[in-house]
Amino acid sequence: MKAINTLKKLIKDDSGISAVEYALLLALIGGGIAAAAFLLGGQVETNINTATTALSQ
Repeated sequence: MKAINTLKKLIKDDSGISAVEYALLLALIGGGIAAAAFLLGGQVETNINTATTALSQ
């Protein structure tokens, strides 16, 4: 929650921040989400397959 509130304050505060800085922030967040999806994707697939196998028996 604290990060979201900080982000809201940054968006509302127009003093000195430019569109380039917003783009860099969004790229950083997007990169983090992509990295998390890539790193956790295999584990999620394994868990889903395990659950499907258990339910079909």
